[in-house]
Amino acid sequence: MANAFDGAGFDDLDGTAQDLIRRREAVLAPSYRLFYRHPVVAVRGEGVWLYDGSGNRYLDAYNNVPAVGHSHPHVRRLVDEQLGVLNTHTRYLTEPVIAYSERLLALFPAELTKVVYTCTGSEAVDLALRIARYETGAQGIICTSHAYHGTTTAAAAISPSLGSNNRIGDDVALVAAPDTQREDPTRLAEDFADRVRMAIADLRARGAGFAGMIVDSIMSSDGLQSDPEGFLAPAARVVREAGGLWIADEVQPGFGRLGSVWWGFQRHDLKPDLVVLGKPMGNGIPIGAVVGRDDVMTKFGQDIRYFNTFGGNPVSIAAATAVLDVIEDEHLLDNVQQSGRRLLDGLREIAARHPGIGGVRGCGLFTAMEFVDGDAPGAATAAWVVNELRDRRILISASGPHENVLKIRPPLPFTTEHADQLLSELDDALAHAP
Repeated sequence: MANAFDGAGFDDLDGTAQDLIRRREAVLAPSYRLFYRHPVVAVRGEGVWLYDGSGNRYLDAYNNVPAVGHSHPHVRRLVDEQLGVLNTHTRYLTEPVIAYSERLLALFPAELTKVVYTCTGSEAVDLALRIARYETGAQGIICTSHAYHGTTTAAAAISPSLGSNNRIGDDVALVAAPDTQREDPTRLAEDFADRVRMAIADLRARGAGFAGMIVDSIMSSDGLQSDPEGFLAPAARVVREAGGLWIADEVQPGFGRLGSVWWGFQRHDLKPDLVVLGKPMGNGIPIGAVVGRDDVMTKFGQDIRYFNTFGGNPVSIAAATAVLDVIEDEHLLDNVQQSGRRLLDGLREIAARHPGIGGVRGCGLFTAMEFVDGDAPGAATAAWVVNELRDRRILISASGPHENVLKIRPPLPFTTEHADQLLSELDDALAHAP
């Protein structure tokens, strides 16, 4: 995993961190990973800041789950109030889940009229796959070649970014994501659609048929592929013409992160059949959802029993309601556009001053800087920058098939002043890079 703590710097850590790591390794399975050469001991969060036990604050430019900021008072208040009144499942009549659903669906295209709640994004992906397969009578699913969609058995089977030992399903076809940094922009969309067309033929030749394609609308794990707007639309048309469903994974790009729109698929002028939502919708309180077309959701729902015991429970719905309140009341989409523009412009200016940067891309508060070493990926430089910024108390990470792409993805209240702080430290770090 990019940027994982490997234990090499253990002796350099203070006693508190060393003790926590020893205790952690004694009780937590090794599937857990820590970030950074010197892991951060976080004890408190507020807004875009995390704090350690000594009171040092770290600018959080990575965590998308606390979408409206760590420990937001409005989220805390609504969750606390609801927890003190009622928390139960959706087989009883409760008004909050209905009111929230009406409000949520109003943010989607008119064709998407039904929602089912889960506790996690992985569960939502799992359910979306079941719905697509039931609707089409086929099993074959297409995803991008370094995608991440979750951790259930079905979601992991379409998540090649989990590593070479993670088995991809026999009924799954992988297609290379567009390389928006290098491919001809006039051909990029059609070339991607051609790859999808070949993958459909491959699935049918295997006997799996074709149920649909799932795409993270910002292609985060594929190195963040954001522009040109609309490049996904031809692939979506190919999917529909072949009788498949387009599943938009909005766990990362959704809820205004891209600034000009609520949902990443809107930048591509397409209307998905199913949309998957996850952790950011509740600011970290467990909630996910599948939003979909009435006909598709009704057929599955009437024919197959599905019940997620605490999916859409009143406390999680309170958190989700608070997130919508904050995004709207604090005009966070406007803030994302302004601070995202400052961040992207600043990254481009930095790239023009320093060698070894292969490109900058992104949209809103989801930006990336790619490092190269000649014609090869610059994974070592990316890892060095991530750890250097951590030592300067700026938190980001790295991603992409070659782990050479900085992933900058802060909470939505991240301002232009915060962007300037990050840019200043990054510029200085690169000036002193080994």
